[in-house]
Amino acid sequence: MLAGWFAAVSIATRAIAPAAAGPRHVVELFTSQGCSSCPPADALLRQLSGDGEVLALGFHVDYWDRLGWKDTLGSSAHSLRQRDYAVRRGDGRVYTPQAVVDGGGHAVGSNAGAVSGLMGAPLPVAVCLDRKAGTVSIGGGRGSATLWRVDYTRASAVPIARGENRGRTVTYVNAVRGLTPLGRWTGKPARFALGACASAEGADACAVILQAGNEDQPGAILGAAD
Repeated sequence: MLAGWFAAVSIATRAIAPAAAGPRHVVELFTSQGCSSCPPADALLRQLSGDGEVLALGFHVDYWDRLGWKDTLGSSAHSLRQRDYAVRRGDGRVYTPQAVVDGGGHAVGSNAGAVSGLMGAPLPVAVCLDRKAGTVSIGGGRGSATLWRVDYTRASAVPIARGENRGRTVTYVNAVRGLTPLGRWTGKPARFALGACASAEGADACAVILQAGNEDQPGAILGAAD
């Protein structure tokens, strides 16, 4: 169902080298405002967000809303993404706080050593985001993948009134508000239109990730830019 607009958004096919080194790794933290063990992981994500070699993203899930506090940044789509990762890995492991690194291995999101231990070789495909031109350029490489725009909120201080974190105010960084597919990369150098950065409700920034697999089976992340 995505084939039609995949063709429409690719506006060139020549390689453009990134002007500067982008993220070498992507860390996705599956977290919840209703999870008592999550604040240390949220703090680690804040630390990682200051590392220019890491694109740190917070995916707030909604399955802990039943504990008495509805996550103000939560989404059922994020819960589904986490489950889809578990299905693809074949281990069925879904928990919070859970960090998934480069679309592959996972670790407890508050364990800095375990998270960094999952950062192996850097992302293999060069991705360059040109905000002024409104385009994303991708170098050549192996395989195929979807280019996604990730709209997120840079920082949000949330006073939590109920649930396991009642009485705490936690600052969440890079909370994902929406994922928009921009096109299909087939291994050849290509350029895609960025579209409306931060157009998702509540977002004030965006990044892009190049990810193998498809929407229902997210695979390895091959490249990223922010």
